[in-house]
Amino acid sequence: MRDKSVLICSLMLVVCCVLFMTLEARGNWDFVLWFRGCKLAALLLVGASVSTATLLFQTISRNHILTPSIMGFDALFALILTLAVFTIGAAGYNHLPPEVVFFVNLVLLVGAALLLFGTLLGQHRADLMRMVLTGIIFGVLFRSLTSFVVRMIDPSEFATIQVSSYARFNYIELNLLWLSAVLTTATLLLCWRMRRQLDVLGLGYEMATNLGEPVARRQKQALVLVAVLVAVSTALVGPVAFLGLLVVSIARLIAPNETHAMLIPLSALIAGIVLVGGQTILERVLGMSTPLAVVIDFVGGFVFLALLLRRGWT
Repeated sequence: MRDKSVLICSLMLVVCCVLFMTLEARGNWDFVLWFRGCKLAALLLVGASVSTATLLFQTISRNHILTPSIMGFDALFALILTLAVFTIGAAGYNHLPPEVVFFVNLVLLVGAALLLFGTLLGQHRADLMRMVLTGIIFGVLFRSLTSFVVRMIDPSEFATIQVSSYARFNYIELNLLWLSAVLTTATLLLCWRMRRQLDVLGLGYEMATNLGEPVARRQKQALVLVAVLVAVSTALVGPVAFLGLLVVSIARLIAPNETHAMLIPLSALIAGIVLVGGQTILERVLGMSTPLAVVIDFVGGFVFLALLLRRGWT
């Protein structure tokens, strides 16, 4: 059953990738394959990063609804972007080397993630509830500050913020793609090595402690991995708020068991299908009438409400 579900998703992803690379391809094939190949690599990279980060975050928080994005991570990215445009102007921001923007975003987002989710490292459920409330409050604060700063920005410069606030897959900086691939691959390998320890953490603090697992240290390690994965994907293409919740929820629905050895690859495959298949439909069928991130957030928002109404805040 395990091999069957993973095999079906793998075949579906291969079909989506072939269609993305070849559908309506005209002109020089060398250019077409290189141009589309870079976008395909970015889609697969972001899908694996966001899905794995969401799965790990839900494991250490023991909550199938919470995600880093819901906890205010995307709002922080928008605030950093808005402050940068407000400080140096849209022209100055657009002339910054992409590598500088990437590293600044990466450092700030990783540091902020560790601060925002730091209370998760406590040993009692009260610490988790405080983390939840802290994340929600900070999310509202970041959005309010962003709205305040936007009102002081020249309207002609607001377009830079509006464009960069959504995930963008049409143009990918090659240098950033290689750098993101190295960081993401190394982090994903560490996540895979922790898969058995994550299974134990999912049993709860008391059970994991009785089984000899150092819960606080494992939570800290997982939290660092989550922060790096989300920060890299967000710095590379921008935020996709509900992607992780959507694909991990589907993976839990079709997976025969809740082990991370099953959920990590299955979630990544489903994320690849959603991103590559969705981008193929939007580009080749709908003529890019709307950004892919908007569609994903729309569908993911309904999934979030359905999970909330069905299970409650657990």
